[in-house]
Amino acid sequence: SASRSLKVKTLHFPAFTSSRNQSCHYNQVMGFFYNNSGDDKWDKGQLILVQVVGSLFCCFILVSNAMVIAAVITNKRFHYPFYYLLANLAASDFLAGIAYVYLMFNTGEVSRQLTVKGYFIRQGLLDVSLSASLANLLVIALERNISVMNWKVHSNLTKRRVILLIVLVWAISILMGAVPSMGWNCLCNLSVCSQLAPIFSRSYLIFWSASNLVVFLVMVAIYMRIYTYVKRKTAVLTAHTSGSISRKRTPIKLIKTVMVVLGVFVICWTPGLVVLLLDGLDCKSCNVMKLKRPLLLLAVLNSGINPCIYSYKDEEMWTTIKNLLRCIGNGTRRQRSTKANARPLSSVQDTGNSQPPSEEIKNDDQGMLKT
Repeated sequence: SASRSLKVKTLHFPAFTSSRNQSCHYNQVMGFFYNNSGDDKWDKGQLILVQVVGSLFCCFILVSNAMVIAAVITNKRFHYPFYYLLANLAASDFLAGIAYVYLMFNTGEVSRQLTVKGYFIRQGLLDVSLSASLANLLVIALERNISVMNWKVHSNLTKRRVILLIVLVWAISILMGAVPSMGWNCLCNLSVCSQLAPIFSRSYLIFWSASNLVVFLVMVAIYMRIYTYVKRKTAVLTAHTSGSISRKRTPIKLIKTVMVVLGVFVICWTPGLVVLLLDGLDCKSCNVMKLKRPLLLLAVLNSGINPCIYSYKDEEMWTTIKNLLRCIGNGTRRQRSTKANARPLSSVQDTGNSQPPSEEIKNDDQGMLKT
């Protein structure tokens, strides 16, 4: 009887495995999952308009954030932990620009032909860029807290620690973006699929949006603590040293810059995260699909606003960017002038090659006259 029961178990186990494999949809294209989630379709003219305007705006995102990174690298006055982390935030916005370009040209009918792997790459780029921006803002908040509590313009973090923090930020961000492709998805259970991301499970959307909202609250709490401390410290300094208070305002300027960046980030991303949370909670009456496009545009806007904030709030940053643009402009002008000057030179050389025979004839004539 023991042998018979063992045979029954060995016979039934492969059958269970094969039926389980058949219920997973790894080889389906995304059109299958869009039909399951009820995704709305793009109008062709509307999609072309979005691609043209979006491409121009994404070019601005890429160029402006690249200029911020170049400014931090070239200007030695920016070689401090705060600006290194700010450059890393610009790098995450730069990645967001690449992710948006990839998203725009893989939307509409093209997105329905994507493989599961292609969709994971498309969404993974967006998730990594957002996670990196959020993690950078959290690290900058901690760095500002350390420096302000010691009443210094810059913290005492060494370059090695700053590099470790940057590596940690990107490691966590890549992990957060790769979690769905590692198994937290609904490919084997279509009933738990979300509407906004057809192959992401609703439980993952709840985790992702809720964790980001919690980080928002933590950052707001840190900056409220910094603000109250600075206000109290400034009041004490004003009462005792009215003349030197302006010299101590430099850490406050950096805090104001970061608080504006954080405020814009919260305004641009909170509505989208709330909608993702509602989708994860399977809110049928929320109509989340209608809010998908405007909220995505609001998120794209954030990556273009940040470099403008850096330039507007930091005069040294704006001066450095202007100098870099002048260098680029002068370099292109020199290239054009050298190309333009190269053409007459070649013609002079051609005429120069034709001169010697006539001069030889003149010399022969002069020699004959002498004789």
